[in-house]
Amino acid sequence: MGAEAPGSGPALRELVREAEISLLECKVCFERFGHRQQRRPRNLPCGHVVCLACVAALAHPRTLALECPFCRRACRGCDTSDCLPVLHLLELLGSALRTAPAAHCAAPCGPGALTCHHTFGGWGTLVNPTGLALCPKTGRVVVVHDGRRRVKIFDSGGGCAHQFGEKGDAAQEIRYPLDVTVTNDCHVVVTDAGDRSIKVFDFFGQIKLVIGGQFSLPWGVETTPQNGVVVTDAEAGSLHLLEVDFPEGVLRRTERLQAHLCSPRGVAVSWLTGAIAVLERPLALEPGACSTTVKVFNATMQLIGQVDTFGLSLFFPSKITASAVTFDHQGNVIVADTSSQAVLCLGKPEEFPVLKPIITHGLSHPVALTFTKENALLVLDSAAHSIKVYKDVVGGVLVCPPVLSLDAQHLPAGIEESGLCRTPWH
Repeated sequence: MGAEAPGSGPALRELVREAEISLLECKVCFERFGHRQQRRPRNLPCGHVVCLACVAALAHPRTLALECPFCRRACRGCDTSDCLPVLHLLELLGSALRTAPAAHCAAPCGPGALTCHHTFGGWGTLVNPTGLALCPKTGRVVVVHDGRRRVKIFDSGGGCAHQFGEKGDAAQEIRYPLDVTVTNDCHVVVTDAGDRSIKVFDFFGQIKLVIGGQFSLPWGVETTPQNGVVVTDAEAGSLHLLEVDFPEGVLRRTERLQAHLCSPRGVAVSWLTGAIAVLERPLALEPGACSTTVKVFNATMQLIGQVDTFGLSLFFPSKITASAVTFDHQGNVIVADTSSQAVLCLGKPEEFPVLKPIITHGLSHPVALTFTKENALLVLDSAAHSIKVYKDVVGGVLVCPPVLSLDAQHLPAGIEESGLCRTPWH
């Protein structure tokens, strides 16, 4: 008695939510399918489904030729047809779709829970993105991905402001980017797994420095408050600090901060305490088995906190596979979890583990995280090929610290004039 029927209440709302995310949303524009003309689901000849508005946007205005945004198969806009299964599903779930949003809004959010404010990117704009960074002076968002130009910079509205880093084998080109960071003086640093190097560009895309021959597989990269760069080497199992004269394009010093790490990948630096978090992902001993470990070191590189998949399983009912790590402005460790498609707060290193979910829906495969100065959380969702902006809303009011003003005299020459110094995410 009192058992909940699987077809009613929260169980039904969860089913509807999963259907909306997985089946009833155009994966190009992220709008829900509908019966209205522009949002009608259309079958492409290859079998993929997009809304009619996206078909019109992708098709050539005269020839109507277009490429599928997912498999790149060529077709014509007139060759598309209504996707009847999706239209039927919309009819079957019609009443649930109308009531689910209200029920969702009525559900109380836990302390620190974040809600999605907006999304930008999408397939074609981004292709299998792997790394995300925020320029500390301009507020621009920098993403590395598998497109023809590997580095893409987004403006305050989520539009592409600039892109560079041609795909290729030359030293100044980028073969396979894994991660990116932006230094305090607006230089873009990319780890390139293709030639196992680290490449430094200015904010306009001019190559400044290539650091090769020193790493087995450079992976994660992050800027320190002192404008140094920390890099993980996944194959060598090490963490390195690079001191670079960025304007001159000269490597001044390299220091190995940690050895004997187990396949370190992601790395994050707390600007509050100077602590460094490293995400380890050991090779699986069995097919399907995957374990991750988060280690946190203080400014003197002493281990002050550590938690792994098994340890987290004692506090959380489902398996957690950390794919990205960052710090919030209070020094809490935040991780992305690809197993539950969520973002979790692990608390401060000395409190490990204080597990608190802060994003529990709306993500497919989060691979990178970063906080803005205004305390918005940017999540790079690789499966959706997009950046999702989450904010903390209390009583309908966005809770943010005061916006930090930009001092134009400290910006690199040409940045202010180019309009690249507008602060986004207000």
